[in-house]
Amino acid sequence: MLGWAWNLTSKAKGRFEDQRRRQRWAHLQSLGMHIGQGVYLPDSTWVDTAYCFLISIGDWCGFGPECVILAHDAQMDEFLDAGLIGRVTIRESCHLGTRTVVLPGVEIGPRTIVGANSVVSRTLPPETVCAGIPAKVVCTLEQYLARHRENLAKRPRFSCSEYGSGSLTPERRAELIAAVADGDAYITGGFSEELRGGGDTPRTGFVPGTKKPG
Repeated sequence: MLGWAWNLTSKAKGRFEDQRRRQRWAHLQSLGMHIGQGVYLPDSTWVDTAYCFLISIGDWCGFGPECVILAHDAQMDEFLDAGLIGRVTIRESCHLGTRTVVLPGVEIGPRTIVGANSVVSRTLPPETVCAGIPAKVVCTLEQYLARHRENLAKRPRFSCSEYGSGSLTPERRAELIAAVADGDAYITGGFSEELRGGGDTPRTGFVPGTKKPG
């Protein structure tokens, strides 16, 4: 009985949070911010609402928890009686790691990955992996993907449909713990599942069953 009530409450909470999230996206767009299709913009992403009409996020971008996107800088205001504003353009298929800070006047990508805890204070080139304070190019996207393709052929792999965070039994958790005892492992099929309408990653303007462009 308690389990049934818990599941019902959880579903109602999930629907409420999803509605609130979509209202937030719509509000940002009504203020002039461009948010493309298939964007994962978590609730924890701090957006400079005062100047969000200067911010553009392309299709299929993703943000880790607690990222910050700034379109203005008022640090010099006390000394110059002036603050800086600048455009922020995040091109399509960019992915920003947890707690990345994006400063005004920069462009990222397309197809650029930014590592967690980075500060983007200058424009980052397309198809690269960048990290640091300030963020700099670490390698090309193809070099990064080639390394993981090689590892995928060698290391343990587990299907997202069976080993995703929402389907982990104690036995499956034990399997994953054993698998990473001597190195990393991979959970595969998560993005494909999203495109089919599964998973738990909410994305803007996305109709399940449509194909990701490119």
